[in-house]
Amino acid sequence: MKNTALRIPKRWRLAGRVLAAVGIASAVTVAGLPAEAAPRPVTAKIRPGAKRCDESNLGRTEATTPRNSGFPNDPLGSNFSKWPGNPKNYNYDLPGQAYDGLPAPSAADKSKALSQVPGDTKKNYEKWKRIANASGDPADRKYEIYARFFNNTEGRTWDDWFKNRYIVGQMNNRKGAAFEGQLVRDFRLVGPDWLCEVTVDLIDANGNVVDSRRYDAYNTKRGEFHEFKSNSELKNKQIAKDRKIARLMPDKKFRFTGAKPFSENDRKKIDNFNRYVKRLRPGAVNPVRGNQRIYNSVPRTKPIRGYSRYDRWFAPGCQGSGSSTTTLASLSSPGCGTRGPLNERVNNSGRTPAEARRIQASARRFDSRGVLPRGGPGGVDFTTLELRYVGGLGKGKGMQYSMRADQQPDPDNNPGYGGKAAMQLSSDAMFTWLALTPDKFWVNLNPDQPDRVMDTAFASTDAGRVLLEADLQMKHDFFKTMDPKTDLGRRFWAALPQVDGRPCFSSIRNWIEPKPAKVREQDGGIYILDAPLRLKSVQQDFGTQPGGGEDVCHPTKAQQRQAQAVINQMIVPAVEKTINTAPQYADLRRVYTSRVAAEYIRRTDAQHPTDFHRFINSNNVKPWPLRAPHQNWDKDALFRKYRKIFIDGEFKYNVNTARGVQVMIVGGVDFSKAPKHNITNARFNIENRDLDNTTRNSVKSDDTSYRDTDTLYLGGGPVTATGGDPGGDSTPAPKPTPTHTGKPTHQPTTPAPDPTTPGGYTSGGGNGQPPAKDPSGDLAHTGSDTPIGLISGVAAALAAAGGGLVWWMRRRRTAPEG
Repeated sequence: MKNTALRIPKRWRLAGRVLAAVGIASAVTVAGLPAEAAPRPVTAKIRPGAKRCDESNLGRTEATTPRNSGFPNDPLGSNFSKWPGNPKNYNYDLPGQAYDGLPAPSAADKSKALSQVPGDTKKNYEKWKRIANASGDPADRKYEIYARFFNNTEGRTWDDWFKNRYIVGQMNNRKGAAFEGQLVRDFRLVGPDWLCEVTVDLIDANGNVVDSRRYDAYNTKRGEFHEFKSNSELKNKQIAKDRKIARLMPDKKFRFTGAKPFSENDRKKIDNFNRYVKRLRPGAVNPVRGNQRIYNSVPRTKPIRGYSRYDRWFAPGCQGSGSSTTTLASLSSPGCGTRGPLNERVNNSGRTPAEARRIQASARRFDSRGVLPRGGPGGVDFTTLELRYVGGLGKGKGMQYSMRADQQPDPDNNPGYGGKAAMQLSSDAMFTWLALTPDKFWVNLNPDQPDRVMDTAFASTDAGRVLLEADLQMKHDFFKTMDPKTDLGRRFWAALPQVDGRPCFSSIRNWIEPKPAKVREQDGGIYILDAPLRLKSVQQDFGTQPGGGEDVCHPTKAQQRQAQAVINQMIVPAVEKTINTAPQYADLRRVYTSRVAAEYIRRTDAQHPTDFHRFINSNNVKPWPLRAPHQNWDKDALFRKYRKIFIDGEFKYNVNTARGVQVMIVGGVDFSKAPKHNITNARFNIENRDLDNTTRNSVKSDDTSYRDTDTLYLGGGPVTATGGDPGGDSTPAPKPTPTHTGKPTHQPTTPAPDPTTPGGYTSGGGNGQPPAKDPSGDLAHTGSDTPIGLISGVAAALAAAGGGLVWWMRRRRTAPEG
């Protein structure tokens, strides 16, 4: 056959045949020498020796298995069920976290750590362990930890090894077992039908075990393998083994129970596995099911002075000039040092996306039982982190705090990062709002007033920087929203009053101010429920004029009112939504919630002095300076940038008019204020059910979900000189227990039983009876119904003066389109 159609030259045809031959030879070479295939399992067997769940978790055995023992199925027939009750806590011991302030071992530390059994690092650390267990001395435990590190053969850094090998190892052993025990109690996985820690061996044709799969529980009567995930994350490798077992053991079923909301991706894994097994077993009804019952895990760690890490965030006792983010604080003054789940997540977050991915991958590698918080170290979207509760104020008490954030949607590929920067900004801003008197809370980008940009002291802080930068950002976004290339922009220009066939309006001033924030004061603190921002726009003339061009028109008063009405109706709502939701305003929203909290502290301190008393109205903001990478930020440089935009123009719009295409150039500026509204007790409970309980849990639980949502609450609190844990759930300590733990001082009411599900299950575990009362998991008393006239002074605080966000228009004649 000739290659006439393609007209391939003869020399290329020859080369093609040669290359084809080489390709075929290569294929033969590769295919002809296959790698030795892994032995294929042909059968699967349950390994003997598993203990009953009641024996291994409760220390006793029940004669029979209750009729309603186990997890409920969805009454509507799906393969997924959600528990209707409120979240519940379970505790586990994590003593190693008390040593998170240890620095990397020095040469002297290494020499001493290796001194017990020189030349054998394993026996050496085992000797140190016996010494530390016998003495109870933290110094001995320190050297046991260092000795373990030097037994590490993986070449890991100290920080990586301590966080991911040592701490995650403890969590695997203790948290996984505690969660299993909690489920055994709550769902009555007792009696002869229930075995725990069951292993299935995969066996090849020669009788050799080629793989194995461990399950948390197995019901012998129902033939159900159960996997318990405290973070509700399913591992692909485990699911792959489950598929093999489903094929080799056709009478078995599979159940996955999670303590957190299952992500969409993990729901898909359950659904796909269910479809796979149903194809193997025609007629089977949901052989694979998922169960969701929200739990909050509470690690019990007793901080130890000199060994534990204490953070300066929100800690009034250790704020000083040049203070760093974290320190081994001396705890010599009241309220110095904070700890808590939020601090842990923040300190373990990466500073950049690349660093976050490295941290995430390393941590996941050692998380054999799925005990890391949902999403791992990168599971928090720190761009959404905002202060939402402060309380526990008083002399010598410091402050308890809780912050809200979203779950990171795809933490495996895009883990959250920047936690330290977000935390530092929230803390610095709160102290800034306390230290400066309200007459300094203003920013002013007015082209006529270069000497009134903002107060000098305010300009030396990140809080001031954020306000001024957000003001300029708002102007950019206003311009973009007006762009006639968009549908909204096109309709906007068409709706403006027309003069000689051209749209016409005059200069306007725009500024951001808060809408009334929704808050609730109770339980000895304030809940910041919503703190929305509003965009305001009014007509205003300015002396400074943009350069070049010519006036488009001179609108009448009626035309000015008409144009402003169009702006308020079409442009302002769109930009306001951007301010309240877009990532470029995340710092602004973060700074504002800290402002609300600061005003509550001011009011409380006026009634009863707190540890914040010495800062209030001091006008000294040196302890909270502009921090890297903004340490050289300059308000005047930003003003010059703004004024250049104002004079030279920034955006050029091609607006079609009756006189042809005109080029419109616009530019712009301003910010301010903050009123509030205290909602009633009834409204708080209806709109924010269980939020008070969630907030209390957040200061001690390492992964507190708000009901069945992708919203997290994470908190922390003061560490006193006696080493008190902020959550109050501490292991026995070598020091006296503090009289104040930072926990809101209220007494929980006796709760009603959780609602029952069809089939008679209750939160007690399926026996139709209410569970034993667990105050940490029940809805607490919500406090007084008395309105408090919420913080009226904030309205005048955020900005006393507003410069002009100025709009101008000028045009350049162009030839009509023809």
